Amino acid sequence: VLDNHGAMLHRELSSQICTPSVRDDFLNASFPNNFQWAVSSESFKVEGGWSEGGKGETIWDRFSHEGHVFENQTADMACDSYNKLDYDVYLLRGLMTRTFQFSLSWARIFPTGLRGSLSETGVLYYDQLINTLLQSGIEPSVTLHHWDLPQALQEKGGWNNASIVEAFKDFADFCFSRYGDRVKTWSTFSSPWVISHFGYGTGDHPPRITDPVVVTFNILRSHAEAWHVYNDKYRKQQGGKVGVSLNSDWTEPQNPSQPQDIEAAERYLHFTLGWFAHPIFVNGDYPVKLTGQILEKNKHCSSEVARLPAFTESERKRIQGTADFFGLNHYTSYLVSQVNGGCLPGLNNVGDFQTHVDPAWPPTVSSSIYSVPWGLRRLLNYISDEYTSVSGVPIYITGNGVPTGYNTNLLNDTQRVDFLKKYINEALKAINLDGVSVERFTVQSLMDGFEGPQGYSERFGLHYVNFDDMDRPRTPKESAYVYSQIIENNGFEPNSSPKQMARSEASRRAFLPPSDVPSKSKVVK
Repeated sequence: VLDNHGAMLHRELSSQICTPSVRDDFLNASFPNNFQWAVSSESFKVEGGWSEGGKGETIWDRFSHEGHVFENQTADMACDSYNKLDYDVYLLRGLMTRTFQFSLSWARIFPTGLRGSLSETGVLYYDQLINTLLQSGIEPSVTLHHWDLPQALQEKGGWNNASIVEAFKDFADFCFSRYGDRVKTWSTFSSPWVISHFGYGTGDHPPRITDPVVVTFNILRSHAEAWHVYNDKYRKQQGGKVGVSLNSDWTEPQNPSQPQDIEAAERYLHFTLGWFAHPIFVNGDYPVKLTGQILEKNKHCSSEVARLPAFTESERKRIQGTADFFGLNHYTSYLVSQVNGGCLPGLNNVGDFQTHVDPAWPPTVSSSIYSVPWGLRRLLNYISDEYTSVSGVPIYITGNGVPTGYNTNLLNDTQRVDFLKKYINEALKAINLDGVSVERFTVQSLMDGFEGPQGYSERFGLHYVNFDDMDRPRTPKESAYVYSQIIENNGFEPNSSPKQMARSEASRRAFLPPSDVPSKSKVVK
């Protein structure tokens, strides 16, 4: 049932550039001339205005109002981007970024999730944002759905109800028709595995359900229907691209000399990334290592521990090849070992794997993110071999960043500077040394925001937001200046190093004034 191709690839990538001295070398070089530099934000994390303009309630509104977030914080006001659109675009101009990736709030456009509830006020908000970006020379890159499902749809079953496929298709159709003359890059979903695993699996995210059986099935069908709507109705006239942004860690076998650990590391990737990527980019169906493992577990257990809804032949054909790019959200890596998960349900148990971290890997304020830059290069090679070599589409890195604590040195964020430089450099190596087709790098995020259950306690932003001030002023962090410099240089200048660049930036900008941008002189008129 299980093939050995993936395990062989894992061994090759794990042995590639195996000595740390070579693996961690910093490449002083430039990115391709047409490389796209981007920064991101997500609707529920920054917009606020949770009930303004007729916006409907989302599952994250309900989740925070019920007290499930750090210190009972909510996203009611967040960064107040709903009322500070011009301010945010001003910050973007200062960064020199030419692409801004943001998500639409489904409930701001369709308050109940259905077209009949259309809010023209919400529609106009995104019209204004898109127009302001374009007037500033910044390309909008739009995600249709980043987790914040309308609560009204959740009350009908959410992603467990097959009717949501038609609802999402209708939402996508409206957005393409309204904004597609100006938006040329669309992601249907961002990190849909997080929805499935944390929203409907562990229950750590809303809607706090522990029944993930059909969630991935319905998300994959929803994605495919949205892609076909664009392909059939809008592509010829609008000339844009529609893809999906999938999250994935990189995994290494805890013991590289043990075949079972190599197999376990490979299974982890198929249970997370492959669950979505294989149907879309390969053959319209789940990866064999996922279905084979579930079959084996069910065979040896007295009762069924897991099942996957089967796609029909027509559904497989409908899903296969429905992406014009491979979006990747990546933050960390893990060591994986083989374990006997027994007959209890759950990702790790069914997969018979266990994750570990190397104590030498620098930790972060997030318990799930360690700084392992070289993992990105290996993951990009893996994706190229497994998925994009089949489909021939480019890879967009649609999310990479690291949180810092809210009670640490807020502006001189040296850990984020080090993290971003090293991860960006690994993407450069994948392009220049390995020939992987990576066309975009997106830093998460433009500013601090509402980070789900962690509330405002974890800060991903290039700009600090003072959430104790009702005006929500933004202040650039050291990382904003450094990222701006990388964009301006289109990479890393010869004979420079991360430490030298960091020292230079710190000495030139010891004090960072509130509500400013890295360089006013760079504002596009």
